[in-house]
Amino acid sequence: MKLKDRLNHFLHNQALKHKLYVIIFESDTPAGKLFDVVLIVCIILSILLAIIESLQGLPSWLSTPFVILEYLFTAFFTFEYITRIYCSPNPRKYIFSFFGIIDLLATLPLYLAFFLPGARYLLVIRAFRIIRVFRIFKLFNFWMEGERLLTSLKESSKKIAVFFLFVVILVTAIGTLMYMIEGTQPNTQFNNIPNSIYWAIVTMTTVGYGDITPATALGKFLSACVMLIGYTIIAVPTGIVSVSMMKEYKKLKGFACPNCQKTGHEENATYCKYCGHLLHPDEKK
Repeated sequence: MKLKDRLNHFLHNQALKHKLYVIIFESDTPAGKLFDVVLIVCIILSILLAIIESLQGLPSWLSTPFVILEYLFTAFFTFEYITRIYCSPNPRKYIFSFFGIIDLLATLPLYLAFFLPGARYLLVIRAFRIIRVFRIFKLFNFWMEGERLLTSLKESSKKIAVFFLFVVILVTAIGTLMYMIEGTQPNTQFNNIPNSIYWAIVTMTTVGYGDITPATALGKFLSACVMLIGYTIIAVPTGIVSVSMMKEYKKLKGFACPNCQKTGHEENATYCKYCGHLLHPDEKK
């Protein structure tokens, strides 16, 4: 068999793709669980490696082992990323998905360093290597709660965007008002509207750095009002996301088996606990 034919057979080997898909994307089998454990260990070790490398005063003899480990981790994550694309039923969808982008970021730093040689680029390369910390987001693959949280955030994104726009308008108005109140005072810290808006943001979020403070009685009264408003506003995004999470939870609990039409299944259930039928046949294709 020619090399071209072998390559074509490999690229269209559905049996191999299905086997790899079960191991990489699912964790119901011993092989799948083992792969997940190995992947989690590699993610955690690579993150610890990036954190340790950022410490000052490390012994010089550690540089070689660190480089070797980074090559090994990069090779493993590259192999995982390519394999996921190979066995995915919809490669394009995976590549542009949240986890697909995170998987790509996990492999990029070492390759980017190859294209930026020279001493004057060392700081840039160091910044690229920090991207390895994004590997921690790959851990979301292993928790159903993480997927549910991302789904809830996506569904709530429009409401949160509208709320954020409202907050921006509010702090701009309050900052302008405080500038009008305090701007005429001698040696005032509210000497322009941007500084006043910064104060409004810090005060409304209850951070309270204290680097800018009002001096007049009216300014202090407005500060107190902004603080009280801040306590009520902070809870709004949490409530929006919580409602979406409850809707998602009820949808999962209310999902009916396509065979027996019974509900009440577990969140990560694959098969019906009453009749044993596949709950999501479309996802297995």
